[in-house]
Amino acid sequence: MFIVSDKWKAAYPRARAGILAMRDVSNPPQRAELQARKERLVDELRSRFAGQTRSAIAALPAIQAYNAYYKPFKKSYHVQLQLESIALKGKPLPSAAALVEAMFMAEIKNLLLTAGHDLDTIQLPVRLDVATGQETYTLLRGTEQVVKSGDMFMADGRGIISSILYGPDQRTQINEKTRNVMFAVYAPDGISADAVRKHLEDIRENALLVSPLARVELLEVFGA
Repeated sequence: MFIVSDKWKAAYPRARAGILAMRDVSNPPQRAELQARKERLVDELRSRFAGQTRSAIAALPAIQAYNAYYKPFKKSYHVQLQLESIALKGKPLPSAAALVEAMFMAEIKNLLLTAGHDLDTIQLPVRLDVATGQETYTLLRGTEQVVKSGDMFMADGRGIISSILYGPDQRTQINEKTRNVMFAVYAPDGISADAVRKHLEDIRENALLVSPLARVELLEVFGA
């Protein structure tokens, strides 16, 4: 289902990726049990960072690891900005269909970059690789994007499905008809294998609130 290129191993020997594939899921607009967990998470984040500043968030080890990756590309880690808006500014966690919310909740809790895909639209295997600067794909919003040289990306037999800098593609996006799903985590140097596995387990537990009868096909952390 998932392979790691030699080029990626050479470029990012201390990085990791995680894959969670689940079968027999559903993706309703909302789920009461998931909404309750979401509200508790938001309360916990606001309590944890009460009275603190942006510098406290910037100092978190996971945020530092991602910003170290983004810095050479002259970009900043968007999950940091999302956490600041929720924990410091009182903004809500963005609303989405249940499976996407399950992913967002784990992402904002653990701060690990994650993309979600409809597994039935993917031509397996998925390959983790490093861009040359010539690759292109269609983003969620429908625009064509050239992937920056050196950026990590994942591709299936038909093309790129996500990259760190630009996020997931349009072709494999999760939708209301999704019944089999794949969540993919990018973890640059500084994020441990244990942290990636725990993050995947959190996504799984959130997804099971939505689809109690779903089954896990793959939950694995990959590295060089």
